[in-house]
Amino acid sequence: MNYSNIISDFKDGITTITINRPSKLNALNKETILELHSAFKAADSEVSTQVIIITGSGEKAFVAGADISEFAHFGSEQGHSLSKTGQDLLFDFVENLSTPVIAAINGFALGGGLELALSAHFRVASENARMGLPEVSLGLIPGYGGTQRLTQLAGKGRSLELIMTASMIDAQKALDYGLVNYVVTQEELLSSCHALAAKIKSNSSVAISAAIKAVNAHYTDGVNGYDVEIAEFGKCFETEDFEEGTSAFLEKRKAKFTGK
Repeated sequence: MNYSNIISDFKDGITTITINRPSKLNALNKETILELHSAFKAADSEVSTQVIIITGSGEKAFVAGADISEFAHFGSEQGHSLSKTGQDLLFDFVENLSTPVIAAINGFALGGGLELALSAHFRVASENARMGLPEVSLGLIPGYGGTQRLTQLAGKGRSLELIMTASMIDAQKALDYGLVNYVVTQEELLSSCHALAAKIKSNSSVAISAAIKAVNAHYTDGVNGYDVEIAEFGKCFETEDFEEGTSAFLEKRKAKFTGK
């Protein structure tokens, strides 16, 4: 499929989605969010895709925020719809994909950009990355899940400080806060993500999907995460990957998973 604002490439079991609006520092507008939804949905439904990497074009920005010009004159109902639609189409959608998503944060990840990175299953940042939620400087609060996912990773105190001060933090502090898993050089960013993807690919994709559901259940109101874990654990016993994995272990050979 041809896109205007993103590039989607597939190679060796990995789909790399690149937000390609360098003149706007890859800012998220309505069209880009729709294209990202389409690209993530297509990658997730493609059996040959075992890992998805999301990044931004160039070396300056992952995503420098949302396109403010699109909502500068919105009223309350329009603002509510903007947040709800964005979360449904992209941010919640990415978090709950059955295919693991790695955010390769190259440069600025601000506002909606940081919220997109937070919705990925984990994050790798380049040394020049800068992250923040500056919405209060516009008279807003984060509207794409930032108040929730940032708090899950960094805790209440640090999250409120970042949000209330509209401050940016560098990659090392993001690592210290638990926002990213690794910090690497700009040159090593994508190769590091591919190395992580290779480790993921060697395991059962159906089991990984089950693990994502179980972990996400911990953060879902009204859902008992232990019950979800028990249910998903039981389902794994019905899969071909379970039979292959246990047989390979007992036969002292490398498993060849099919994702079934």
